[in-house]
Amino acid sequence: MAETPILTDRNALIRHRDRARRLPGHDAAMFLHRLAMTDIQERLSEVNRTFTAPAVVSGFPDLWQDLRPDAVLVPDEDVLALEPGAHDLVVHAMALHWANDPLGQLVQCRRALRPDGLMLAVLPGGRSLHQLRTALAEAEARVTGGLSPRVLPMAEIRDLGGLMQRAGFALPVADSWQQTVEYRSFPALLADLRAAGETNALAARLRRPTGRDVLATAGAIYAESFGTPEGRLPATAELVFLTGWAPHDSQQQPLRPGSAKVRLADALGVPESPLPEDG
Repeated sequence: MAETPILTDRNALIRHRDRARRLPGHDAAMFLHRLAMTDIQERLSEVNRTFTAPAVVSGFPDLWQDLRPDAVLVPDEDVLALEPGAHDLVVHAMALHWANDPLGQLVQCRRALRPDGLMLAVLPGGRSLHQLRTALAEAEARVTGGLSPRVLPMAEIRDLGGLMQRAGFALPVADSWQQTVEYRSFPALLADLRAAGETNALAARLRRPTGRDVLATAGAIYAESFGTPEGRLPATAELVFLTGWAPHDSQQQPLRPGSAKVRLADALGVPESPLPEDG
């Protein structure tokens, strides 16, 4: 059986998060987490259910404890410290994009749910930081003649929706929205990513600092390709929200093929005509 490929250097990720908490700009740099939390709170308020045993999976539990003060806080490790069948709500908060096995994480969340329990996940989607990826790749190719992994590859919404189905969730839904933030300079953007703990922790990354010439060229490309007339640098963040339920007999079930009792033509109020024969 093939081993799961290692995407993330977990030790580096933990170091980056610990460093981020000590940086003076950390609180401001966590704005996406707060936007995601507000969105999830609104979604939960629309669910006609009282949750009594919630759990939150996060790399920043000190922030996400505000979502549900009564929640069990779980680190986003490869094996989640979730007890099977112990929760009626699991929130995977802004950490699934760093998982070496995203499908495995979703399966663990489903197994932790009681029947008819709810799982909500939020994570950056594939459009996130597309400007930065483009600028860094072009700059490195110009300066060094090659490419190296620098920005975390993030999944598209369609692929994430498919993972929900594969993980065994009932009534899975995936949706997203985008937020564009403008920075005064390229170093300011990089500083914000550092303060949010989102710098390069890829297992395949180069193990030496990025050269100043590469960064300077990337900044120039970013400004030329994406800069606003006012000289600001826009950065796109796409947040994908995944919703699914642990299967239960009370949930809506799809009809069996051929079980319809009303013809489609009758339902639409149109005449029914046979298909023309070939030839």
